[in-house]
Amino acid sequence: RWTHGCTGKGNDQVRFEAGIVALAPDLKCIAPVRDYAMTRDKAIAFCEAKQLPIATTKKSPYSIDQNVFGRAVETGFLEDIWNAPIEDIYEYTSNPATPREADEVVISFKQGIPVAIDGRPVTVLQAIQQLNERAGGQGIGRIDMVEDRLVGIKSREVYEAPGAIALITAHQELENVTVERELARYKRQVEQRWGELVYDGQWFSPLKRALDGFINEANQQVNGDIRMTLHGGRAVVTGRRSESSLYDFNLATYDTGDSFDQAAAKGFIDIYSLSSKIAAKRDLA
Repeated sequence: RWTHGCTGKGNDQVRFEAGIVALAPDLKCIAPVRDYAMTRDKAIAFCEAKQLPIATTKKSPYSIDQNVFGRAVETGFLEDIWNAPIEDIYEYTSNPATPREADEVVISFKQGIPVAIDGRPVTVLQAIQQLNERAGGQGIGRIDMVEDRLVGIKSREVYEAPGAIALITAHQELENVTVERELARYKRQVEQRWGELVYDGQWFSPLKRALDGFINEANQQVNGDIRMTLHGGRAVVTGRRSESSLYDFNLATYDTGDSFDQAAAKGFIDIYSLSSKIAAKRDLA
């Protein structure tokens, strides 16, 4: 047997139970808060009566989930979606409006995985930890959103994910440099579905495993460095370099030395737009 303290309204109960079932289908789940329909107030009172340590109290009525990759805050006054978040709810990020010097960082990737920061080797965990501190110190990674829970309820969540946002921003820009156009377009569809599966608790599902294989293959050439300026709540890319780059200066330049055959563009456009041209002649007749 195993147990969790989730309510019947949230996504975590689904993630826990769907994951456990996929790994150990014979285990039985015990979920007292959900199964006894305990409200937040009742759950707090029960824990206080039993002297159980809890993060959510009457003075701090937030529900907080956190790990190294991010932090999520909900309930309390945030349940009124007109109320703006206050600085007190944040822990991973500083106020982005506070004047401070900008921070420049270079993140290096190998096959899509961060392997160095400012030239110093790091593990993935170290990359997230270091960028949590540096990007978080610049107020990067705050997300305030209303989302659709798996159980059908719309919910307001305030997230902090400074390291994740910095890494995702850098990774996406390096993909722009190194991933072929059609693969990049299709990968965006896969990313959307992958995210939905993870959000919906299908981490160990056959489809998630299959998409992992596609994503690993798509990242084979995502090698290189991205330079970013971290400041004022934003991670802004200012430089890119890669031995796997598909960017050809001689094709891209508008100056002398241009190797792109501009005369070929006319014929391409004629063929590309032919079906629309034929349809327009019919429709305007």
